[in-house]
Amino acid sequence: MCGVNPMQTPTTETPSIEQLYEEQIRSLTPEQKLRLITLIAGELTEQIHTLPQPRRRSLMELEGLGAEIWQGIDAQEYVDQLRSEWDTKP
Repeated sequence: MCGVNPMQTPTTETPSIEQLYEEQIRSLTPEQKLRLITLIAGELTEQIHTLPQPRRRSLMELEGLGAEIWQGIDAQEYVDQLRSEWDTKP
C-alpha cells in the first residue's frame, strides 16, 4: 500500500464494518488488536461522558394519568368486587 491510508482514500462506497475487519483487522497480531480495542474503548468513554444526560424522571409525573377511566366508579365497590372474585376462582 506504500503509505496510503485506505480509510482516507475517497471512494464511492463506504466499506462495511465486516469489510474493514476482513481487509484491515483480521491480519493484525493479537497485540495490535488489543491496542485497537483500547483506542476504540478510550474514544467511546470520552464520547459517553460528553453526551447529554437524560433528565431524571419522577414517578409523580404519572399522577392523574388515566383518571378518566375511573370516572363514576366507586373505589371501594371495585375493590370489594375484585375480592369477591377471589373466592369463586380456583
